[in-house]
Amino acid sequence: MRVHVVDGTFELFRAHFSKRPDHKTPDGRDGKATLGVAHSLLALLQDEGEAVTHLAVAFDNPIRSFRNDLYDGYKTEEGVLPELLAQFDFVERATRALGIVVWSMDRWEADDALATAAARFAGEVEQVRILTPDKDLGQSIVGQRVVQVDRIRRRVIDEDALVAQRGVLPASIPDWLALVGDSADGFPGLPGFGEKTAAALLRAYGHLEAIPQRAAEWPTSVRGAERLAATFTAQREEALLYRTLATLVRDVPLVEDLAALEWRGVPRKEFDAFCDEVGGDGGLRVRPRRYAGS
Repeated sequence: MRVHVVDGTFELFRAHFSKRPDHKTPDGRDGKATLGVAHSLLALLQDEGEAVTHLAVAFDNPIRSFRNDLYDGYKTEEGVLPELLAQFDFVERATRALGIVVWSMDRWEADDALATAAARFAGEVEQVRILTPDKDLGQSIVGQRVVQVDRIRRRVIDEDALVAQRGVLPASIPDWLALVGDSADGFPGLPGFGEKTAAALLRAYGHLEAIPQRAAEWPTSVRGAERLAATFTAQREEALLYRTLATLVRDVPLVEDLAALEWRGVPRKEFDAFCDEVGGDGGLRVRPRRYAGS
């Protein structure tokens, strides 16, 4: 048995900026992104076939979270297109209309829900598959038991693949992001620290607290060690804050247990109502291959 948990916010943005044609609902609202997510989730159920038995999708709704209280520069809804923001509730209704559990995050982020699910269910199933390319979810990977799936690149990232790609173990991903920054989340990292430098330090020392202040103790592969060590010493507190921002919460109070995530098929009445609401796409109505109770 496998559990699939999906970053719905990423799927929404991806669908909005895809080559799919623009779409208006019968009452004049933008519906391209929501319609795209519905098609994407149905494709997941078909592509993975019988392997999809337990499934949930997490959304940021709203975008702001407790991390905005910790750091003024953290990501907000600023700059997000109004027509996309207007679909946050709509896409959750669409997902529920497919018979899929929705985790709507407000205080926490969608990524926190995914990390919580990975921590909670890893011991109960053969594999937890986290469907997002976001770098911060790398910290949740455990061997081949908890993996990331990048649907765009059709790539599965287990622990060995993560180490090959990032140069660090999952436990060091928040520290790595603290040094290199994460533009998607709005924090800059430390000046001069690239991915290779951060990886070299964290391979040697694991976490920020263990990195020596003296450049002479750093790995010889680090170029410009004197300058970078001075930066690290001067901005250590900022780095620790960035790590806090990058560290995912693993105890979000999700009410569903494993049994509640079982996908039993598309509920026909709710799905037909959604198709009426989104309108204009006869292809969506014929996409489901399995209805609840059938």
